[in-house]
Amino acid sequence: MLYREAGQFKSSYAADQQLFPIRQDRIGVILLLVVAFVVVPMVAGDYWFSAILIPFLIFALAALGLNLLTGYAGQLSLGSAAFMAVGAYAAYNFQLRIDGLPMVLSFALAGLTAAGVGILFGLPSLWIKGFYLAVATLAAQFFIVWCLTKFPWFSNHSSSGVISTQKITFFGYVVASPREKYLLVLTLVTVLALAAKNLVRSSTGRAWMAVRDMDVAAEVIGIRLMPTKLLAFAVSSFYCGVAGALYAFCYLGSVEPDGFSLDMSFRILFMIIIGGMGSILGSFLGAAFILLLPIFLDITLPALAGLLGLPFSNATVSHIQILVFGALIMFFLIVEPHGLARLWQIAKEKLRLWPFPH
Repeated sequence: MLYREAGQFKSSYAADQQLFPIRQDRIGVILLLVVAFVVVPMVAGDYWFSAILIPFLIFALAALGLNLLTGYAGQLSLGSAAFMAVGAYAAYNFQLRIDGLPMVLSFALAGLTAAGVGILFGLPSLWIKGFYLAVATLAAQFFIVWCLTKFPWFSNHSSSGVISTQKITFFGYVVASPREKYLLVLTLVTVLALAAKNLVRSSTGRAWMAVRDMDVAAEVIGIRLMPTKLLAFAVSSFYCGVAGALYAFCYLGSVEPDGFSLDMSFRILFMIIIGGMGSILGSFLGAAFILLLPIFLDITLPALAGLLGLPFSNATVSHIQILVFGALIMFFLIVEPHGLARLWQIAKEKLRLWPFPH
C-alpha cells in the first residue's frame, strides 16, 4: 500500500522516461538528500564526519565506478585502487604545478588523467575476457604503484613517495573542517551518482549491458565493441580517479603509493559483489556493509562480552569480529547472490502487492 503505483499516470514519453518515474521514489530521494545535506551536518560530530561518513562516500564513489565497468559492461577489473592512486597524485600535481587552478577543476582533471590510464590498461579487453582480463588489469595495480614509487617527480621528489595535499580552496574560501569536507564530498558524489544513473539509462548504458550479456550478439546488431569497452574503462577510471583525489584531499590529507594496495582493490570489488552487480544503489549498500559493519561489530562485541561476563581480550574480540564479518558475507551471498540491492528490490515488489497474497 505504501508503494502502490495506482493512479500515477504518464501522459508523455518524457514523464515515462524520467529518472525516478514513481512518486514514492522521488519523495524518498528528496528526503534522503535533505537528511544528508541538512540534518546530518547539524547533528553529527567531527568523528562521524572524519572516520565514517567521508570514507563511506568516497569508497561508494569508487565502487560505483567499478560497478559501471564490471556490473554494467561486464569487464572484470582488479585495478581500482591503482586508478584511485592516479587520481590522488594527479590532483596533487595539478595543484602544485598550475597556480590558481580551481580545486574542482583539479579533481576533474585528475579523473580525466585516470580515465586516460584506464583506457591504456583496458586495451587487453579487446582480445581477452573474464579472469584473464582480471589478471591483465592486475598489472595496472603493480605498475602504477611502482611508477609512483620509482619516479620522484610524481611526489615532488619525496624520498618515500608520500605526498601531503594542499589546502582545499573554493574562490578564496578554505574548506578545512570535517563538516565542510563532508558537504564537498557529498555534493560531488551526489552529482556523479545522478550522472551515472542517467548514463546507464542512455544508449551507452544499453550498449554496455548488451556487451555484458553477449558481446558477439551485440556486435552482430551493430554495437562497436572497441569504443564501447574502452568507454566503459574510461568512465570507470574517471570515477575512481575522482574518488582517489577526494580520498587524498578530504579524508587522509597525506597518502603514499603503497596505501593504494591490492587489498583496497579487492575491498572495492567485494563492495559491488555484496551490494549488487549492475546497480547504482548496490554500490552504496555494499560500501556501507564493508565499511560500517566492522565498526558496528567493534563497538557491540566488547559491550556484549562485558554484559555476558566473558573473559575476552581485545585480540579475541578482534578475531571474533573477523569471523562474524566473514560469516555475514557468506550468509548474504547464499541468501541473495545478486546482492543487497536485489533484497531491496524484492521488498519494493512486496510492498506493491501488500496486503494481497503473492
